Amino acid sequence: MEVSTELLVLVVYIGLAGLYLLILPALTYAYLNSRWYVAGSLERAFMYFLLLFFFPGMLLLAPFLNFRPQPRSLEP
Repeated sequence: MEVSTELLVLVVYIGLAGLYLLILPALTYAYLNSRWYVAGSLERAFMYFLLLFFFPGMLLLAPFLNFRPQPRSLEP
């Protein structure tokens, strides 16, 4: 069975769109969640770059994720 070129191109485009809109933003969210409060200045600039570069995917994932800071434990 021969696969047509158009079908192959369509599969590649769908794969790249899924990578750009779902997979890489999810990995970026995980990275931002783990490093946000301890990052240095250059790393923070890189984090802002990732956030803006994957902005469409971030918008798609944002309603499903909640990364509020954990409550502090107050000891007397």
